[in-house]
Amino acid sequence: MRTNLPYILFILLVIFFGNSAHAQEIDTITRPRIPAVEENEPQPIDSIQLTEKDNLRETDSMQLDSVKPKQSFLSSDVNYSAKDYIRFDRKNNRVYLYNEAEIVYGDMTIKAGIIILDNTKNEVYAFGIKDSADAYTQRPVFTQLQNTVEPDSIRFNFDTEKALVYNSRTEQGEFKVKGEVTKRENDSVYYMKNVKFTTAPDIENPDYYFFARKIKMVPDKKIVTGLVNLWIADVPTPLGLPFGYFPLTDERASGFIIPSFGDNQNRGYFLQNGGYYFALSDFVDLTVLGDYYTNGSYGLRFESNYANRYQYRGNASFRYEKLLNEERGFPNFSEQSIYNLRWTHTQDQKANPSSRFQASVNLGSSTYYQQTINQTNTGNFLNNSMNSSVSYSKTFEGDPQVNVSLNATHNQNTRTQEINMTLPTLQGSVSRIYPFASGSGTKKGIIENINLQYNIRGENRFRTTDSLFFKPEMFENMISGVQHTIPINTNFKVLNYFSVSAGTNLQENWVFKTYEKSYDAQRQEEVIDTVNGFDAYRTYNFNSSIGTTIYGLFKFNPDSKIKAIRHVIRPSLSYNINPKFDQFYDSYLIPATSGLDEKTVKYSRFENTLFGAPSRRYSSSVGLSVTNDFEAKIEAKDSLAEEPRKISLLKNLQFSTSYDLAADSLKLTPVTIRGTLPVVQDKFDINFNGALDPYALNNKNQRIDKLNINNGGSLFRLTRANVSFGYSFSSSDFTGGEKNPDELENETFRNGGRPDDLFGKSMDQDGQFYDEYEEEEEEEIVENDTERYNYKIPWDLRLSYTMTYDNATRNSEISSHSIMFSGNVELSPRWSVGASSGYDLKNKGFTYTQLRFARDLESWRMTFNWTPFGNRASWYFFIGIKASVLSDIKYDKNRERDRSL
Repeated sequence: MRTNLPYILFILLVIFFGNSAHAQEIDTITRPRIPAVEENEPQPIDSIQLTEKDNLRETDSMQLDSVKPKQSFLSSDVNYSAKDYIRFDRKNNRVYLYNEAEIVYGDMTIKAGIIILDNTKNEVYAFGIKDSADAYTQRPVFTQLQNTVEPDSIRFNFDTEKALVYNSRTEQGEFKVKGEVTKRENDSVYYMKNVKFTTAPDIENPDYYFFARKIKMVPDKKIVTGLVNLWIADVPTPLGLPFGYFPLTDERASGFIIPSFGDNQNRGYFLQNGGYYFALSDFVDLTVLGDYYTNGSYGLRFESNYANRYQYRGNASFRYEKLLNEERGFPNFSEQSIYNLRWTHTQDQKANPSSRFQASVNLGSSTYYQQTINQTNTGNFLNNSMNSSVSYSKTFEGDPQVNVSLNATHNQNTRTQEINMTLPTLQGSVSRIYPFASGSGTKKGIIENINLQYNIRGENRFRTTDSLFFKPEMFENMISGVQHTIPINTNFKVLNYFSVSAGTNLQENWVFKTYEKSYDAQRQEEVIDTVNGFDAYRTYNFNSSIGTTIYGLFKFNPDSKIKAIRHVIRPSLSYNINPKFDQFYDSYLIPATSGLDEKTVKYSRFENTLFGAPSRRYSSSVGLSVTNDFEAKIEAKDSLAEEPRKISLLKNLQFSTSYDLAADSLKLTPVTIRGTLPVVQDKFDINFNGALDPYALNNKNQRIDKLNINNGGSLFRLTRANVSFGYSFSSSDFTGGEKNPDELENETFRNGGRPDDLFGKSMDQDGQFYDEYEEEEEEEIVENDTERYNYKIPWDLRLSYTMTYDNATRNSEISSHSIMFSGNVELSPRWSVGASSGYDLKNKGFTYTQLRFARDLESWRMTFNWTPFGNRASWYFFIGIKASVLSDIKYDKNRERDRSL
């Protein structure tokens, strides 16, 4: 409100009050009492908004050109309102606003129970009011831009734009700040006295806080303090600093990461996970971490996350460790270097529908996950392989459609340290073409359904070991090739019940390196010579199949709970011809030696090339496969349901075998059996498979061309069998809750392990377990004691069972038999426990076992990770503040496993 105070007070008095009597004045501004209102006082006015122009119109209808108005002390309009009344005191030149009062001045807003505007001092005072229960309510709320302060009372001066705030409460980033007296210097600087600041949710009763006698606060930027010390549960601790600096920005900022301290019996004292965080931009960051042990061991890690909304996101890390065992000069001293490279990249599906780039890389030393001194994923040491894949695909729309992809793959066996790598693989395909199809779009008969396709694949393949990875020897053994494939197929119906398909596959393979073999009579050994240059061979085959579907239905009594059982049979008969290609085979002669006759050895120069040698054996085989499904209709649980409920009794029970008409012996292949037994519909299935061999064994346990039943045995010999199941369920299955996994955010999965905790969980540097699912928001903790311990206890359980029977050579043994399990239970909203373990039923012993405990201390987090026995026995304890701004205030202690074991 821009105003000439004498005129305004006079006009408002005449217009709004007339002859009304004076109400009792409020003499104090520290704790005003609510004034009494006389009966002849006029009705309260909700809001008044007056400007200088309005004052002039009320004073005189004539324009006052010769009178220059007095300059206002206010730089913008003042808008104010109140729920009960607005009263003007001309004696003391004040305006009183009562109940839900509000003043808006520029970018500043004050809300309170009582607001007093003093036009003499150009100041405003704001207080709360007492309700019928004598409780202090409607505390002032001072808001300027994005900053909000909630004190007991406010005193603000319009001239200097400075303010005194008593018992203010404000939130700055993750901090909640309460000051006894606050002086507002300007809109960006506040000085405060006797201040508590904490990240606890309740500033009135925090479980911990920092107490400072004097501080300077720049909203959304920083808090600078003098002497500050830590209080826990209102008890002062000796932990303090002569001064402090606390950043308040909500944006990511670069800064140091404080390391944790510990000791190891083999490597001495150490500092772990210390380094620096670089907030490079809004799209990418970089974390540099390091470890150092007093015996000279050290580790470095570089980790980066990047994201571009609606385009792509990913993360990358490189980890290197130099490990020294014992001290130099000791007889058992050893050293080794291990490393690991990991990269994950995903592209948003809507970013480019016609092209896609994705990557999942995990490669490095085979012993990295077993030997690392800073393990970030406990479950990964059980992995036997590391795999990588980087691919780019592009689709060219048209008729026919063309698809092109370029990818690189890597597979590494961590036990044998063998590495197979393709760098790169180029694949292209042209969609199916129907050259004889009619223009109507529908295809009928054998001719119109004839279709062909073209595929091309070019590849460079490397086979090496861990010690030769990316060394010159690795590239010397590279093999390359290009494969062209043209499948031609057709399908049609016979007698309306049988589906027939037939086709041929034409293939041409190009290689750039072949191998010639000869025999060195002098050294009496085979000699292999490498021949560099282009070479090729062509193959073809023929395949056909006929199948149908047979339905069988058995109905029960209408009063029975089981209404009907349906049996679905899908028999399929196939015939395949694979010609022999002798033209691509050569031979060499091994001369007769003492006791041995002359021998001719046939070989193909394409052996050990990328696609291998063509077959030199003609086969003409007939295959038979029968798949069975058993379903039942039972009485519905809901009595109002019109249809009975359908359940599955046995799924995909399949029997398959083949008979080679062109073979000299052992024409019949073993009968394979596989199927799924549903236990809990759509939840729990038992998978089984096995092999039945019709041929007998000789005394050397070798297969002979004699049926087992004709050799005094049964019709078939069970040579192999396997039973396995995996079951995962939780309390959310019974309450309708659901969690969506994000594999990109799962540290276990990114390291090549399982996305669940069946092999245990690991803790990050902030003492938090890597969970199976990353949740965007934390669940609200129930504070009602009656709800704290009830039947709605969240829990989850995972089971994995496998048993393998082997009897291929009359050994009749169970080669593997184990069960693994993991589970988590929230005993209360703040207590959770978990365990991962298993038992080897064959070797009679427990597998890797881990116990986990976590306690939510509201503002703090406490976790304990314990492996009680085994060669990886260890434990890790952590307690620290959860807020990221104070994550360096922590205590952690761990006992690493004894690596001498």
